[in-house]
Amino acid sequence: MNIVTFFKNVSREMKKVSWPKGDELTRYTITVVATVTFVAVFFALVDLGISQILNLFFE
Repeated sequence: MNIVTFFKNVSREMKKVSWPKGDELTRYTITVVATVTFVAVFFALVDLGISQILNLFFE
């Protein structure tokens, strides 16, 4: 298969994709940003807690 055939197949498959509408995309983006923020804050707090516990034993 050559490169031209590959890109023709890619173009054909991309036309079959069901892309989200604007309101769906906004909702999905907010969900992803909220989830990433929650996970980042959660792990930051866990890291801080573990650091404080280790400081109690090793200082």
